[in-house]
Amino acid sequence: MTEKLYLKDAYLKEADVKLMKSDGNSVVLSGTVFYPGGGGQPFDTGTLLIGGIAYNVIEMRKSGEDIVHVLDKSVNAEPGTDVHCAIDWQKRYAYMRYHTALHVIDGVITKNYRSDITATSSQIYFDKARLGFDMPELNRDLAAKIVAEADKVAKEGHKVTAKEIPKEEALKIENLARTEPGKKLIESLDLVRIVEIEGVDMQADGGTHVANTSEIGSMSLLKFDNKGSHDKSIEIRLE
Repeated sequence: MTEKLYLKDAYLKEADVKLMKSDGNSVVLSGTVFYPGGGGQPFDTGTLLIGGIAYNVIEMRKSGEDIVHVLDKSVNAEPGTDVHCAIDWQKRYAYMRYHTALHVIDGVITKNYRSDITATSSQIYFDKARLGFDMPELNRDLAAKIVAEADKVAKEGHKVTAKEIPKEEALKIENLARTEPGKKLIESLDLVRIVEIEGVDMQADGGTHVANTSEIGSMSLLKFDNKGSHDKSIEIRLE
């Protein structure tokens, strides 16, 4: 089982851990600062130093309770070997800012427009992010208004925190998951991780976020897509 250090401290850039097992160019560590990807947030890249040899992390994936690091070359080291892991912080921090920005947009929509909103998709990139909605009334003008409101809310500086609560408690919180897969996931878990933006939004979420919305920066509408009445998307860029 890999300890998820990135959930304990999203600002942790490096850590010293142990090699648990390796298979060619894939390794499992006792703990990791690398987010394996999920919920629209990409996996982290960076480097591992194993036995004095540097390896680039080119892919991450989950395997049960283990988190697998896929490297740019094969590893020849015994279990228990010291490993120093370091993420590409510039990329991770961009993901954190964009991820929190999308939650602010969700919060603005659910509070001011549609409390029962269903998100159909989300994707975070290094330089932009996109949210898809089943929201027939959404058009470009409304999308621009929502993003402007979200930008104003973010600049107010709301605290962002994460905690785990029992599934039974999570199921009592309305609209905690905005997607159908997310709702099913809650039902399958014993503990549900909640990310709360104070006074703005609360969602079940397994990704990394900034500690305060003031870190997001200026938010603007980059693109609006209308692929049908039940498939609209907002794409944003942060400055």
